Amino acid sequence: MDTTGLIINLISGAVGGNAAGAAMPDKSLGTLGNSLAGLLGGGVGGAIIEALAPALSQGGDLGSIIGNIAGGGVGGGLLMIVASLVKNAFAKA
Repeated sequence: MDTTGLIINLISGAVGGNAAGAAMPDKSLGTLGNSLAGLLGGGVGGAIIEALAPALSQGGDLGSIIGNIAGGGVGGGLLMIVASLVKNAFAKA
């Protein structure tokens, strides 16, 4: 993964985490929590996309940028939801 792709994944992950938090206020971790979970999820999501479909994340063409944004955003949103579920499970215990 090149540096540009990583930056795109991290930014789109943070946006995805905050978008998921806005769409599901009961699962939101707050702006900082959503952003941090999104950053981590964006990096992981981008790595998974690169491993599964290297052509989507290589190069600087529009397709690779869209692949990075999609992988980062989806990964960020998913990790924010998982983190929220784990947090709520521990809060109930």
